[in-house]
Amino acid sequence: MSVKTEQGMGLQTATLGGGCFWCLHAAFSEITGIVDVVSGYAGGHIKNPSYELVCTGSTGFAEVVQVKFDPDMLSYTELLALFFALHDPTTLNRQGADVGTQYRSVIFYHNEEQKKLAEQKMAELTSEKVYSNSIVTELAPLEVFYAAEDYHQDYFERNPTQPYCQVVISPKLTKLRKQFASRLKAASDRQS
Repeated sequence: MSVKTEQGMGLQTATLGGGCFWCLHAAFSEITGIVDVVSGYAGGHIKNPSYELVCTGSTGFAEVVQVKFDPDMLSYTELLALFFALHDPTTLNRQGADVGTQYRSVIFYHNEEQKKLAEQKMAELTSEKVYSNSIVTELAPLEVFYAAEDYHQDYFERNPTQPYCQVVISPKLTKLRKQFASRLKAASDRQS
């Protein structure tokens, strides 16, 4: 079975949550094969959620990024490897100081192929004992995705000296750049 493509362009879409969406947005924007990243919300039970509502933890939504990628340059399995390297999938409803269900580790699959590949990746990480604790990443079908407010898009790129960006996002990007140097876009090609 092959994963459906975007309007004949050969692009695929993945929706992933691993803590604050600013972190994942900044990191995925640097990866070759990723052509678009949108911060947003998925997994909740109200229409048109706002950041303020999602932050209450009462909506069921998680902060996520929706990533459009070229599978000829980056497979879904490789994308999942990056995802798991960028956050701690063993902490329930938290990433560092960010606590609440909105910061949960979650993969919202778009089709059965993505579900199967995500299950395989989590089983592989578990069997290889990559983490000392159990993976608690939620795996759920994507029902709806809402793009976050404009000020959340490209947040790190627009606010690199903001304290959260310096303390939380910059170290993640440093790790990404070392661990996945061969996967990085040229600086001139980075876009979100």
